[in-house]
Amino acid sequence: MELKIRGVSKTYANGVRALRDVTLTIPVGMYGLLGPNGAGKSTLMRMIATLQEPDTGSIRFDRIDVLAEKDKVRETLGYLPQEFGVYPKVSAENLLDHFAVLKGVTARTARKEVVEALLRQTNLWEVRKQKLGGYSGGMRQRFGVAVALLGNPKLMIVDEPTAGLDPEERVRFLNLLSELGEKSVVLLSTHIVEDVTELCTRMAIINRGEILLEAEPLRAVDDLRGRIWRRVISKSELAVLERDHAVISTKLLAGRTVARIYSDGDPGPGFERTEPDLEEVYFSAMAGHIGRRSEPPEATNGS
Repeated sequence: MELKIRGVSKTYANGVRALRDVTLTIPVGMYGLLGPNGAGKSTLMRMIATLQEPDTGSIRFDRIDVLAEKDKVRETLGYLPQEFGVYPKVSAENLLDHFAVLKGVTARTARKEVVEALLRQTNLWEVRKQKLGGYSGGMRQRFGVAVALLGNPKLMIVDEPTAGLDPEERVRFLNLLSELGEKSVVLLSTHIVEDVTELCTRMAIINRGEILLEAEPLRAVDDLRGRIWRRVISKSELAVLERDHAVISTKLLAGRTVARIYSDGDPGPGFERTEPDLEEVYFSAMAGHIGRRSEPPEATNGS
């Protein structure tokens, strides 16, 4: 079971090219689609969710043609968009029961069991009678997951799910997603590097509608080892440093600027080699210093 995206492109009527020949193979588990706002992530999510059509290309999930068999996709799809509305004066239990009816769970006993199981799974059972208008951001996100899980989907799409969550809610939410990824294809679209670091066994970095890098996060970090250097500089030195070196990030530390650069060899006095992390992979790919396709071996069959 896997999601195959082949040669997908999309240009909007205003001339904005949202996606350019996107090709990915997404297996069972958590898969991260990492990129800045406006990179094309949400456009791709909407296409997989059957809400938008590409200009060219194909999308298949297992044996289903996503673009031609939308109803079949929707039967096995769970979708949590970046923004979704709730009825603030309705309780979580009642609204989830209503959505269960719309999903085809019409028998009262079966529906009661499904609603209870999902509210417990998302840790909302104790507040099931509370009106949704009183829920925190994290609680609303978990309710969105409960709705998305109706019908036991094999394909889950979550778009920027942790934006705006406090640290405690973020951890709780990520743990929930991790459980879902054990049996389903879960596509996590985000601009938050830490979400991918903590959750995903594979990832793709996208910018301006193009895939810059597709790899296993840990392997991508390992491939960068020995090529990231740091140096503490003053603000006045930054322009010269950017002229002479491939600067990938700068951060303030105790009033000083710590610059990190990409270099295959020793860049000179004052620099020290530092251990990379996925953030360095992300910045290096965005700057064009690294970039390759690394699909799993099985992806070459039937593509």
